[in-house]
Amino acid sequence: MSIGFDRIVEEKILKAQKDGKLDNLPGRGKPLEIEDDSRVPEDLRLAHKILKNAGCVPRELEEHVEIRRTEDLLRESDDLSETYRAMKRLRCLKAKLLRDGRSPAIFDIPDTYHEGVINKLGKK
Repeated sequence: MSIGFDRIVEEKILKAQKDGKLDNLPGRGKPLEIEDDSRVPEDLRLAHKILKNAGCVPRELEEHVEIRRTEDLLRESDDLSETYRAMKRLRCLKAKLLRDGRSPAIFDIPDTYHEGVINKLGKK
């Protein structure tokens, strides 16, 4: 940016402060919440920020959230039929990731749930 442009921006900010236009902004007096976007490639950060601000979630993130919910359901369920449905759903979600050319390992999905469920079922 040019020095002249910086100066104009600074003057506009100071005038808005003086006129009280910045007094009632959300989060005023609170620390800034700075998100860690270091894992997002630099050339995609702006696009991700715009999508997030618009309330859009990337498909991969929606799938990741659904996998986590299914894992939680498996972990917490005591109902045999619900457990089997959750196991089937988790297998389908993993298969979909593989079909789309993405590995479940990307999401750090442990396969220990099946063993844990079998052990839990054996205790009943």
